[in-house]
Formats: sequence, C-alpha cells, structure tokens
Amino acid sequence: MKKVVLGFSGGLDTSYCVKYLSEEKGYEVHSIIVNTGGFTGEELKSIEAHAYKLGVKTHTTIDAVKSYYDRVIKYLIFGNVLKNNTYPLSVSAERLVQALHIAEHAKALNADAVAHGSTGAGNDQVRFDMIFHIMVPGVEIITPIRDLRLSREEEIAYLQQKGVDMNFAKAMYSINKGLWGTSVGGRETLNSKGLLPEEAWPTQVTKTGSEEIKLTFEKGELKAVNGKTFDHPADAIQHLSSIAGPYGIGRDIHVGDTIIGIKGRVGFEAAAPMVIIKAHHALEKHVLTKWQLSWKDQLAQFYGNWLHEGQILDPVMRDMEAFFQNSQANVTGDVFVQLHPHYFQVIGIESGFDLMSSKFGKYGEMNTGWTGDDVRGFSKIFGNQTSIYHQVAEAAGKS
Repeated sequence: MKKVVLGFSGGLDTSYCVKYLSEEKGYEVHSIIVNTGGFTGEELKSIEAHAYKLGVKTHTTIDAVKSYYDRVIKYLIFGNVLKNNTYPLSVSAERLVQALHIAEHAKALNADAVAHGSTGAGNDQVRFDMIFHIMVPGVEIITPIRDLRLSREEEIAYLQQKGVDMNFAKAMYSINKGLWGTSVGGRETLNSKGLLPEEAWPTQVTKTGSEEIKLTFEKGELKAVNGKTFDHPADAIQHLSSIAGPYGIGRDIHVGDTIIGIKGRVGFEAAAPMVIIKAHHALEKHVLTKWQLSWKDQLAQFYGNWLHEGQILDPVMRDMEAFFQNSQANVTGDVFVQLHPHYFQVIGIESGFDLMSSKFGKYGEMNTGWTGDDVRGFSKIFGNQTSIYHQVAEAAGKS
C-alpha cells in the first residue's frame, strides 16, 4: 500500500483529507502535526486521538517551538523585520518550519506522497508546495481541498456520510496562534475598511495602569525579562507575552501583497514580538555604527519579503543570516520599556557597548573630540564634489 504523509491540524480540511486519501484513494495515511507554539499539551493529545479515530496508520507530534526560534525567529529579531513596517510575519514564518518538518518526516518514512489541506486561495499552498518540491523532489503532492475545489458544506456532508463525529460549527473568526504572534481573520478583514471587535481578540485586555519592564539582550538574543533568565529565548518570548499581552499591546491589521498576486487583510496580535523588535532596534541604534544600521535595514527588507514568499531554502538567506549574526556581536545590554493599555514606550538602554558616550561629546552641546577648525575643513572637503558640480553647471549655463 502506498504511503502518504499528511500535514494535520485536526480541523475540517485535514480531517476530510484523512478520509479521502485512505478510503477513496487507498493510501496508508501518516499524519503529522508540527507545534510552533499554538497548541497546549491537552490540545495535542486531543488532535492525536482524533487522527487515529479518523483512521490514520500513524500520527506524529513534533515540538518545533525552539527549532522555530533557532531557524527563523532569531533572524527576524536580528533584522527587526516587520512586513510593510507593520506585520512580524507571525503565520508565514511558522508555515515554513511546519513544511520543513513535514518534508523531513516524508523522507524518513520513504513516503510515496505528501499532502496538505490548503485551499487554492492563499499563500500557504505555495509555501508548502515549494518546500516539498525542493525537499522531496519527485514525491507526489496531493491537495484534495484545492484540487476538488470543495466548499465547506461539501466537506461536512462527506464526513457526516462517513460517520465522523466532530464539531462542524464554523467559528466567527479564524485564529492561528504561534510563538511569534496570532492571526485573526473575520468578516471585518474581508473588506478594505473595518476593525475587529474587542471580542474577536484571543487575548483580552485585563491590565490597567502601566508598568516598567527590563529586557536583557545578549548578542541580539533576549535572555532575561525583569532579571528572570531563561534557558532558551523561546521561553523568554512566551514569558514576555504573558506580561504584555493582557495590555492589548501588539494588536493591528496588516494589508499585504500575497504570493499569488492579490492583496489580503488580516488582524493580528503580537505583544511579545512587537516589544522585542522595537526594544532590540533601540539597543542597536546605540551600539551599532551608521553603516551597520543602514545595510541591516536594506537586507532585512529583502529577507522579510523573501521569507514571506516561502523562499527560506534559497542559499542567499544563509548569506544574509550570516551578516545578521555577525552584526550582533555588540548588541548586548538592557532595554527599559514602559507598558500601557494598547501601547508601549521604549524608555532607554544601558550597555557597555553604548556609542552615545559623553567622553566623545554631547550632541548639540560641547564636543571633546575635535575643534571648530576641524569641522570647517571637514565641511569644505565633504561637500567638495557637489560644489564642483554646481560651479561647472553654472559656468556651462552661462556659455
């Protein structure tokens, strides 16, 4: 019997895929769920039980939270990556890690095919397909929901006919939670105008007033929050989320260009990612040079866009990651952040690598490293070529 590895979430689409692939196509189905921070232990056990009840041959749960950070999130922080200056790539980043693990599982099982439950309308289909083509070339990719153009009602009718007992009620809002943020989609995001109501947000605002927190970075990575150290930065991210999330921090709506050429709109909440990126960037502005910051900004924009479009396996990504990693050698210190309901402020930093030192002068006040005559000479030389250009242009215009 031919084997197929199915990326499985336990929802309607992937439940349909199990029944269709096993009973209509005759495959031995091996389901796999890759947890990138969106499931509790109890939820994972429930999904596993559901998979076996549907008839899978084997079900595998992969804890990818830490590898997700090591493989992707770390570099999103190093690059201060925000898609369109807004979105921290919450879902797009985790889909790539999930696809990589699914492909690796298909290799290990020597599977004849690999399957996912994406429709034909969004970005995920491209991300999964592309990684499978690269990682397991020649292995058939099966996508029943996309290929059969199934409606939700048709899927429900099929599963009910097969005697499947599960919750078929459609939630008003589609929520995808992970370590690097949670996406929220609903009727308000289907149009170009509209805000998500308070009840749509998974994390409700329960904190009032304000509080100051201290984030400790070592070579660009978050290692401690308020003096509490963590074995892995992923643990620090989750802890910070529990502090900042109840303030309603990190909520926004992103409008972006999809891989397939249409524009999409989605709500998201990303308290920890937004605080970390802004705090990290503030620290960098103190400890990096002008041109380090400039080139990082340029590379980060390309890196974020290319990652969003599924190109995590392009070798140029490793080249840029090497640059990011090297740039973090002095990004060590404490960043102080004030949290308020719905917003936060970076108060300042403390670092032994701070280039804003009074030993070298105070901006707008007295300098100690040069004289007025030094600046006069520098200004003349620095603008010399532009001065020549204007003098030549003026002379040519008069001739």
